[in-house]
Amino acid sequence: MDQAEQLRNIIKAGAIGHNKPLARVITVTSGKGGVGKSSVAINLAIQFRKLGQRVVILDADFGLANIEIMFGAVPKYNLSDLIYKGKTIRDIITWGPMEVGFISGGSGITGLSNLNKDYLTYIINNLSELDAIADIIIVDTAAGISDTVLEFLVASEEIVLITTTEPTSIADSYSLLKALNRHPKFSKEKTLVKIIANKVNAVKEGDALFEKLNAVVGSYLKIPITYLGGIPRDSQLPKAVMYQMPVSLKSPAAKSVAAFERITVSIMEPETDQIVPKRGVAAFFSRILSGKIV
Repeated sequence: MDQAEQLRNIIKAGAIGHNKPLARVITVTSGKGGVGKSSVAINLAIQFRKLGQRVVILDADFGLANIEIMFGAVPKYNLSDLIYKGKTIRDIITWGPMEVGFISGGSGITGLSNLNKDYLTYIINNLSELDAIADIIIVDTAAGISDTVLEFLVASEEIVLITTTEPTSIADSYSLLKALNRHPKFSKEKTLVKIIANKVNAVKEGDALFEKLNAVVGSYLKIPITYLGGIPRDSQLPKAVMYQMPVSLKSPAAKSVAAFERITVSIMEPETDQIVPKRGVAAFFSRILSGKIV
């Protein structure tokens, strides 16, 4: 029996049942660095946990270890170890505060294009086990509009775009949405794009930012976007980073934490939750690798 046949047998044995609950995949991204994207991702994860959701973060910002630094935990394995060294999905999850799991991407995703079809299917079936581990998967992408970032975004059905009131951040957010709109795999009808204004000085400032961005995006790109809210500037945030703890745990009374709580509750509102298609992790990665698996 050759390797491909062995892999096919493994896939058949581990096939996903149709009645298996599927995770909600939320991809957090930004048009430029320095806007607090990873901090937002981590604190949303903590707030989801407080609402009783099981959460795993996939750190897809390859080359940078923002998630593990902010969690104060060093992963023993990463996604590459699952792909190339036979580790299981449970082996590569590192558990942080409040039992929020995270997976370090390593160079795993960037190497997937070199694998054959059978092995890619095997990997995706392994990744699909996350549906049994988590209710919500948060994918923290790199900043910017690289090909890898765009592949994650077009595979997503729920995108949270982090921006700030700086003109360069607004411009870069628009550029990201423009690049996304031009991607042949992107479907504006099937993708929910939500905006968070970070580091705002007042509620009205965040509202004005969204109105400005929405007007331009609506006129030129025709992408429907919604506003989740603003996160105020907060001196407790950088202090929490220094302590390698999410501000939601380090300083739960901080004004930024109140904003994270409101935004998370908004995301989980029943009427919103019901319209979000929960296709699960296998579908997410299959869309990234479409053309490789047929």
